[in-house]
Amino acid sequence: MTHQDASDARAGVEDAAGFAGVADGFQRLWTPHRMAYIGGENKPPDDAAGPGCPFCRIPALPDDEGLVVARGAAAFVVLNLYPYNSGHLLVCPYRHVADYTELDQDEVAEVAELTRTAMRVLRAVSGPHGFNLGMNQGAVAGAGIAAHLHQHVVPRWDGDANFLPVVARSRALPELLADTRARLAAAWPGPDGSPAPRDVTTKG
Repeated sequence: MTHQDASDARAGVEDAAGFAGVADGFQRLWTPHRMAYIGGENKPPDDAAGPGCPFCRIPALPDDEGLVVARGAAAFVVLNLYPYNSGHLLVCPYRHVADYTELDQDEVAEVAELTRTAMRVLRAVSGPHGFNLGMNQGAVAGAGIAAHLHQHVVPRWDGDANFLPVVARSRALPELLADTRARLAAAWPGPDGSPAPRDVTTKG
C-alpha cells in the first residue's frame, strides 16, 4: 500500500480499482446539490395557501432574501431557485390560485405586463438570443408547485443546450442567484419608466 493509498483509506476514499466494470476514461461531474430539488426541498406539503406555499411566503420576505426582482400591485417577479438558465424568472400572482382561468382581469394584465418587462430587462442585462415563456398547468403537465400559478420566463442563448444537460443532467450556471437578482432589480424600470434600483420588503 502506498502512502497515498493509506491516506485515502484513512479519509474514507474508495479505491476505484475495486469497483466492478472497466474504467471508461471519463471524468465525473458530481452535483449533489441537485438532490435537494430531486428530494422535493421547498415544495409545499399540500395545496393550501399560506406559509407552506413558497409563492405565498416569498412576498413577505425582503427582496434579497426572497430573490424578488420586482413587485406590482397584483403580481411579482422572482428568480427560480432551481433555474434552467441564468436569469430564469417566475411571474406569480400574489393570490393563491392554481389555474390561469382563475385569474381576474387585473391579474391577467399585470402578469402579462411583468412578463414583457422581464423580457426587456433580461435583454438589456444579459443579451439572450431568445426566450421560453410558459405555464405548466397541473402536476401532470410538469408544474413543480401546481397549486400556485407561475409563469416561466427563461432566457436562451445559442448553444446553451450543450452536453452537460444532455449527458450529465446538470447545468452550468455562471452567476450566483443573489448577484443575478441584484443586476435585474437594478435594471427594472421604476414607476416613471426609468431603470432604478428597487429593494423593498412589502408589496406595492
